[in-house]
Formats: sequence, structure tokens, C-alpha cells
Amino acid sequence: MADTKAIKSKVEELGERAWDVEGITARFRKLQKEGIPKKSLDRDEILANREQILDRVQQRAEEYNFITKNCAQGTALALMEEFGLGNMEIIRALTQFPGIGGMGEVCGGITGSLINFGLYFGSDDPLDFAANGPTMVTAQKFMAYFEDEIGYIHCANIQEVIFGHNMDPGASEEHMAAFAKAKGFEKCGVAPGIGARIAAGFIIDSMK
Repeated sequence: MADTKAIKSKVEELGERAWDVEGITARFRKLQKEGIPKKSLDRDEILANREQILDRVQQRAEEYNFITKNCAQGTALALMEEFGLGNMEIIRALTQFPGIGGMGEVCGGITGSLINFGLYFGSDDPLDFAANGPTMVTAQKFMAYFEDEIGYIHCANIQEVIFGHNMDPGASEEHMAAFAKAKGFEKCGVAPGIGARIAAGFIIDSMK
């Protein structure tokens, strides 16, 4: 069950955070220029440092969401960077995924995470249904965890938790300006942060 009080506390923290824009942007630009480094994942090291990794992934999802102004891109990039998955073309492909085309639909904290499940758990052969089937089960479990943590899976509903109402920033330039004035890009980092943290936990726990 969603802990609304804890979520609102996190929202306030994000709204008041002093963001290291220069440092975050430099890290992002390096990934753009050099690509996402591939990693040889050390199971024992990752399991031993689980909480530290979850904290880092959550913070980076919040940071990347803030500078890209895109929850799907922020979520996906934090996970891809941590586990050495995918490439920056995938981040570009997620441009229209916040709320699915800005329509207030499924949150980018979910879609950005699901992309990583495909990269990590999916088979290299898309025609191998038997190998790809379990990834769907993982996705369903993740979405249930996300909804339990935040209370909803849709952007419009999550905004009601964050702001008290759906600001619908994709509706018009005026709505977007009001969203920015309300520190929407800062505060909405709560969803990608939580989504990326839960997703990272799924990936790490699969290594046990």
C-alpha cells in the first residue's frame, strides 16, 4: 500500500534540492559522446552492495529526469548506465514516452524500466517465445510493485498525488509553463526514482 506521507516528503525534498546541473549535464554529455560502457557484472559484488546500488540508481533517475525533463528517459538511462545495457539511441527513442505521448497514460518510470527488462532478461532471438515469455511475468510483477509503492501507474493519477491535481503539462504551452513553475520537473522525479529503484532490485535479485 502506498505510503502517501513518505512520497509527499520525497516530493518536497526534490522540490527544494540544490541540483548539480553542471555535473549531471557533464555526465550525460559523456554518455552521449562515448556511449554507455558495457560491464562485466560481478554477481557477488553486486549482491553485497545492493542497497548502495539502489540508492545510486534512484538518485540518477531523479537527476536524469530533471535535466532531460523526461521521466522515461531518466529512468531508462539510470538503469542502463548502472548495468551496462543498451545505447543512447534507445534514450532518443523514448522521447515521446512520458505519460505515453504526454497523454497522462502509463508513467515513464514504468516504461523506462520495462525497456531495461527487455535488454537484461530478453532473449537475443525475438522469435524464441519460450525464452521471452518469462520477461512478461517480470514486467507484470514490477508494475504491481510500482503501483503498490506509489498508488497508481498512470501519469495523470500520479500527478494528483504530487500536486493535488493533474497539471496535464502536455495539454498546452500554458499548462507546461504552470507545471514548470510548480517545479514539476523536479518533483516528478519521485516516480522515475522509485521505478528505477524497484527495477534495479528485480535485476539484482535475479542474480541470487
